[in-house]
Amino acid sequence: MDQRTARIERNTLETQIKVNINLDGTGKSSFATGVPFLEHMLDQIARHGLIDIEVAAKGDLEIDAHHTVEDVGITLGQAFAQAVGDKKGIVRYGHAYIPLDEALSRVVVDFSGRPGLVYDVKFPRSTIGSFDVDLFREFFQGFVNHAGITLHIDNLKGSNAHHVAETIFKAMGRALRMAVAIDPRMAGMMPSTKGSL
Repeated sequence: MDQRTARIERNTLETQIKVNINLDGTGKSSFATGVPFLEHMLDQIARHGLIDIEVAAKGDLEIDAHHTVEDVGITLGQAFAQAVGDKKGIVRYGHAYIPLDEALSRVVVDFSGRPGLVYDVKFPRSTIGSFDVDLFREFFQGFVNHAGITLHIDNLKGSNAHHVAETIFKAMGRALRMAVAIDPRMAGMMPSTKGSL
């Protein structure tokens, strides 16, 4: 099997971002974004997805974290699109339900080639520490637009905002792990009746 890795660099007037991923990794991660709670969440994707992820970002945090969080999502999405390649032989679909104490979230993903986000999450408060929870939607929108995936995120229960966020990102890692896995029964075939994704 070819190595399913990607190295993406994205530079704008607002952010400079470098992302490295290995879809067949062991969950190793390294982050330097200036947004600690985002890094904590990205670590959930890496560890629970068994995907090696490195992200280095410099952004206009003196304004707020919006551009950095959104652009990390964009760049990470580009890396996934590159690393998964032509998608032959992958499972394509992935899903996970993840609990954390009182919180429960469901994430379902399809490497469809069509970007789409359904995001049904109502956080019990507007910030977690200094992190604005509205930025999570921006992260996921940037990710799906550039990964070319359909992503459904539903928080089913939860009264603690930290727990809600963590269940979403853990479930995201598990769902991605399932979707990008190589299915030996597919033997390099395209997982679509259309013949391409």
